[in-house]
Amino acid sequence: MLSQPTIINAQGLNLTFETNDGPVHALKGVNLEIKKGDFVSFIGPSGCGKTTFLRCIAGLETPTSGAITVNGMTPDEARRARAYGYVFQAAGLYPWRTIGGNIKLPLEIMGFSKSEQAERVGRVLELVDLAGFEKKFPWQLSGGMQQRASIARALAFDADILLMDEPFGALDEIVRDHLNEQLLKLWARTEKTIGFVTHSIPEAVYLSTKIVVMSPRPGRITDVIESPLPKERPLDIRDSAEFIEIAHRVRDGLRAGHDDV
Repeated sequence: MLSQPTIINAQGLNLTFETNDGPVHALKGVNLEIKKGDFVSFIGPSGCGKTTFLRCIAGLETPTSGAITVNGMTPDEARRARAYGYVFQAAGLYPWRTIGGNIKLPLEIMGFSKSEQAERVGRVLELVDLAGFEKKFPWQLSGGMQQRASIARALAFDADILLMDEPFGALDEIVRDHLNEQLLKLWARTEKTIGFVTHSIPEAVYLSTKIVVMSPRPGRITDVIESPLPKERPLDIRDSAEFIEIAHRVRDGLRAGHDDV
């Protein structure tokens, strides 16, 4: 099997925030390659730099030193080229716009024709199982449906990369399980490269082809786990010995990160 091209490449990445209380070392010596089509989860304790690293990929934070490329470009160039869609923890839908209107917003800004906007909105609503909800307002949808609409908006302009910052963290476990299943199906259909921040070990193991374990601040990578699980993953795979073994390794990596601080 041919190796996939590298989409995101970080080498020796450091990021220090200057604050009134002194410098905060958010990332230290981060080296990571993400290949085309990878589903990569970032897991670690609160404040370990997971979101900061995602924001570096997106060109929303600037590293203090080291190098990072996205599709062979600087993150800022990739952002201007709209190389990625970004899904935040809160759905961030405008309440005065319909679901279709929210999804259309980036397409309007980018100057797509009305017919192209309509075609893309219809397509991504199908992808996230929200067909028929285009004329509803956000307040008429459940939290899980609002997050699916947020994902649809990020998919609307068909970027190759989807960056997701703990998108299901505020949802109950039953809804979260359902959305995890749907996200895997969406990933299989679209073949996007996904970077996904989570605090949940089962979620990271269930979703990912690669799990990046990070230490408490300053955020370092303590382990990168290539998942041996098959691409097709029913929820009950979480009861398998293989799944439990990976989860133990993630837990050990988190514990080791704490011990090293």
